[in-house]
Amino acid sequence: MTPKIDKTAAPTKLLWVDLEMTGLRPEKDVIVEIAAIVTDFEFNEIGRYEQIVSQPCKLLKKLLDENDWYNDYPENKQTFLDMAGAGKTEEEVEAELLAFVAEHFGDEPAVLAGNSIHNDRKFIARYWPSFDMRLHYRMLDVSAWKVLMQGRYEVNYEKQDVHRAFDDIQASIAELKYYLDWFKDAKN
Repeated sequence: MTPKIDKTAAPTKLLWVDLEMTGLRPEKDVIVEIAAIVTDFEFNEIGRYEQIVSQPCKLLKKLLDENDWYNDYPENKQTFLDMAGAGKTEEEVEAELLAFVAEHFGDEPAVLAGNSIHNDRKFIARYWPSFDMRLHYRMLDVSAWKVLMQGRYEVNYEKQDVHRAFDDIQASIAELKYYLDWFKDAKN
């Protein structure tokens, strides 16, 4: 069910999502891991979902070998290869995500949040279209804050590059908190 969006209604929660994929091309690459955290606007965790997405071992190896980025993260590559047949199918994950959003958002469209979330949204639209329909068209992209903070205020936030879904979400939430705290401190 696609929720009706009231453009004047303020969202009450955020759906933080991070996907780990074999690359950045939704038309060719596949999702291997997802984590989602629902928070309020004080960034208190309300709910959490994590899952490995099962992919055929041969396909996964081919796509990971094609992506030079994984040469810098060989432990991630090996972890994903080791878990190739584990996890749940894309259909099972989508069904669980729909239930997760229904539980935490009810009829409210979920506002997607994260770093460079537009790219994750492309994969969501391609692989989980029913889940995509439950999301608000607006998104909270922490990387846009990064551009503003670096370019205008010369504020840099160094986050740990783990490149595992749950760790990356926690880093995104911490980064946005850092920027908001910076504004609060600058105001005083």
